[in-house]
Amino acid sequence: MRIELTWEGPVGLITWDDGENRLNPASMARLHELLDEVEAHDGPTALVLTGTGKFFSNGLDLDRFADHPDELGPTYNELVKFMGRILVLPFQTVCAINGHAFAGGAMISSVFDWRIMRADRGFWCMNEVDVGIPVSRELYAAAATHIPHAALCDVLVTARRFTGPEALDAGVVDQLELEDDVVPAAVARATTLAAKDRKIIGIHKRLLFGEASNLCAAVDA
Repeated sequence: MRIELTWEGPVGLITWDDGENRLNPASMARLHELLDEVEAHDGPTALVLTGTGKFFSNGLDLDRFADHPDELGPTYNELVKFMGRILVLPFQTVCAINGHAFAGGAMISSVFDWRIMRADRGFWCMNEVDVGIPVSRELYAAAATHIPHAALCDVLVTARRFTGPEALDAGVVDQLELEDDVVPAAVARATTLAAKDRKIIGIHKRLLFGEASNLCAAVDA
């Protein structure tokens, strides 16, 4: 598994390079670990998360959970907590959706302040209705902080696969770029926002998203 943090000036760039970038105990633990490092960074800070190749993230590691069913619950809890943490980070966050973002992958992208998606290939989709796993109250509350209600209704009921242009039209993402420009564009946007007052951002994000974040934090309480 390769999930690494590099720094582009004040921007912490987390790159997930593990094939389909599935969510399992190891990947969630690593994402939390790297988020701790970015949060501990002094001075101007922003965060970008991206994948590599065809996938941003293809969601929960269902093949693994078929053999290790005891890992599903803890992985789900850590996913929800991770999303709750992203919501109220005291700095700007940008998700660089380089490829397919399905189910839990789409959910993760939904809690970032900005989403930049590849224009020519890749789908954004919450396909839980097709795989028989209902979206929980916590996940819905987190996703609804940034994804327009009409788009959430569409994807949760029909598992619609949004292309980049469709996602932009629906307000699911904020910007489209060609493949090679997705991450540079995300880093550029994050850089322009990194000097904003972290204390004030933290206060404002708590006002905006604190209820959803608290719900996520209490998932296994």
